[in-house]
Amino acid sequence: IKASSKLVAFNTEQAGKTIKVWQNSNIPLYYLVTDMDFSPFDDSLLATCSVDETVKLWRLCDLAQEQSSSPELTLRPGQGRLELVLFHPTSSGLLAVGTTKSAQIWDTNCQEAPLAGNYNQQLSTVKFFYLKQISKSLFVHHALPWSPSLPWMSLARCVDAQQYLQLANKGDGLILSSPCSFFVFQNSGHEFHDDLYPDTVGTTPAMSAEEWWKGGNKQVRDPYFQKDQARDCSTSSSPLSTPSSSAAPSRSPSSTSGLSSGPTSKFRHIQGTVMHRDTHITNIRGLNLTTPGECDGFCVNRQRVAVPLAISGGQIAVFERSQPGKLPDTALPTIQNSVNVADFAWDPFDTHRLAVAGDDAKIRVWQVPEGGLKETLTEPKIIMQGHTEKIYSITFHPLASGLLVSSSYDLTVRLWNLETGKQVKVLDGHQDQVFGMAWSPDGKLLATVCKDGKVRIYDPRKSTSPVQEGPGPEGHRGARVVWVCDGKYLLVSGFDSRSERGLYLYSASSLSSGAVSSVPVNVSPSTLIPYYDPDTSVVILTGKGDTRVYIYEIVPEDPYFIECSSFNSPEPHKGLAFLPKTECNVRDVEVAVGLMLTKTTIEPVAFKVPRVKKEFFQDDVYSDTAVWWEPALTGSAWLSGSNDQHKKISLKPKDMTPVSEAPKEAPVRKYLPSSVYLEEKTDEQKKDELLNAMVAKLGNMDDPLPQESYEGVDEDEWVSECDQNMNV
Repeated sequence: IKASSKLVAFNTEQAGKTIKVWQNSNIPLYYLVTDMDFSPFDDSLLATCSVDETVKLWRLCDLAQEQSSSPELTLRPGQGRLELVLFHPTSSGLLAVGTTKSAQIWDTNCQEAPLAGNYNQQLSTVKFFYLKQISKSLFVHHALPWSPSLPWMSLARCVDAQQYLQLANKGDGLILSSPCSFFVFQNSGHEFHDDLYPDTVGTTPAMSAEEWWKGGNKQVRDPYFQKDQARDCSTSSSPLSTPSSSAAPSRSPSSTSGLSSGPTSKFRHIQGTVMHRDTHITNIRGLNLTTPGECDGFCVNRQRVAVPLAISGGQIAVFERSQPGKLPDTALPTIQNSVNVADFAWDPFDTHRLAVAGDDAKIRVWQVPEGGLKETLTEPKIIMQGHTEKIYSITFHPLASGLLVSSSYDLTVRLWNLETGKQVKVLDGHQDQVFGMAWSPDGKLLATVCKDGKVRIYDPRKSTSPVQEGPGPEGHRGARVVWVCDGKYLLVSGFDSRSERGLYLYSASSLSSGAVSSVPVNVSPSTLIPYYDPDTSVVILTGKGDTRVYIYEIVPEDPYFIECSSFNSPEPHKGLAFLPKTECNVRDVEVAVGLMLTKTTIEPVAFKVPRVKKEFFQDDVYSDTAVWWEPALTGSAWLSGSNDQHKKISLKPKDMTPVSEAPKEAPVRKYLPSSVYLEEKTDEQKKDELLNAMVAKLGNMDDPLPQESYEGVDEDEWVSECDQNMNV
């Protein structure tokens, strides 16, 4: 078996007469394959030798069909059965071929004969080494899960090397373990560890075959771990030479992935924890699990939670956060929207007002009574109609009261005034479905991301057409947008052309330039729904049906994305919505509190930053927060051109001292590495400690063994009988 960085080749079928190339095709050779090797400078080039006394070079990127029988090059050494084939490690175009009695070196650019001076040199001895005894076990750690769609068989247990060889020799197939990764655990996170990664062998030949033959000695060196070297599968003029254009220019990790290898974040070790069961709302029945992709699945405010139900008539259940516990098995009072719910949202300035967009292109505004629903509501306070087709999503204005925007299948975005129940603006310019909308932090601009592959910014009070437009994510499965870094950037979560989820960062002042940075996340069908905390510049993302919650800190300069610890829920959740910052317990260093919706429960989740001195207020984590649950101005004032900002408050309790004002402590020696303690002890002390530890594990050596209590043959009789057997 041989492997390159992209391909795996191994003997299979017909007693080793066919080479199987993983993710490509079969190569029938019709003769027993004795050896093979991948080129160190071209992942797509495989050399094979077989008992027909030929060496064949195969260009694997050309294997478009299921089978291929046309090698790129065939060499005929003519020295009998071939046993070995090996590419030169530093020079392009050189190939060593070994028979049972001779070794040859071929320059594939001169294919008529081997290089002069090496033809038919006899080897005095050919030695084969066989490992007959291996005392230690072979431990295999599977870093990747087994997949039935791949031609791999994972070993589900640890076996010693001899058992492994016996297993591998059974049957006609070949047992392969899953790809394994070995890790060195470091405390420095995403920093590049140059002590672990010195410059290593690269993928560009150091010299040509002719230079090597003339006496050249150059080493292939390349800072491989610090570069992103992409090679294509184009066929070079020489079967073994690597074209100079095959290696892409090196790029820093931040320019390709957006992840930081240098700067660290104080939120890097953020921890998500599900709160105690006493805070859960359980026994939810009939939850609607098929809400549109533009809908978050449920919505929350400080006092209550609204959840759509899978009951005809578009019914919505409303639960009071102050009344956790198990819900009764009987029917609950609901909001009967009369049509299927497309999207819904609580008014940020009125915890009793819920706006619901329906399939009938209407927006209904409901008023929940004080103390929650006591009876079913059937009559909304306001019905707003203007869209001609089904509505995608709705979003309240973050600063002005009574303002709402909606997007629809009629390709328009409309601005509504709830005080009058009328639409006041109709924004155009979209060529396809609007995936997401977001107001800027100052409430002046509106950003949208659309299925037509564009990101747009509108100034609704000045123009119905976009003031900026730029390329968005290439995928067309769904997207969301949010303003970050004080409104200087737009963060878009979407899909690339291969349906992989990713995050894209755009400068709000130059959308036409495209994304300034991006980071891939994973492959999943659901759209990542972002929650952005402007106080910490931390974004928390997850999708409906996911089990993992991703967390990044967004910074306004390179590397832009700093990945933090993620949170995993025990089962797939149906949504995650967040509460105001005042709901955080600052004494426990909570920076965000959300509600997680499952099939039958609503569970609070606290995201905490680990800190040692919790008795102090962590003022480096908690800046003054905006009172975004109170309006800064009225909707009519905003429409007339007024602007304002939220007032801010401190989250510091009166009885806590900021950590920045904490008294300085004298340095204390602690957590020294074990090597320090070992150096301070003599060899005899180390031996005694090791022996004592072993004895402690074995137990008291003076205690009698269980078998000592059994009666057996007398010692004299046992010796006598043994002597008789030996004499026999």
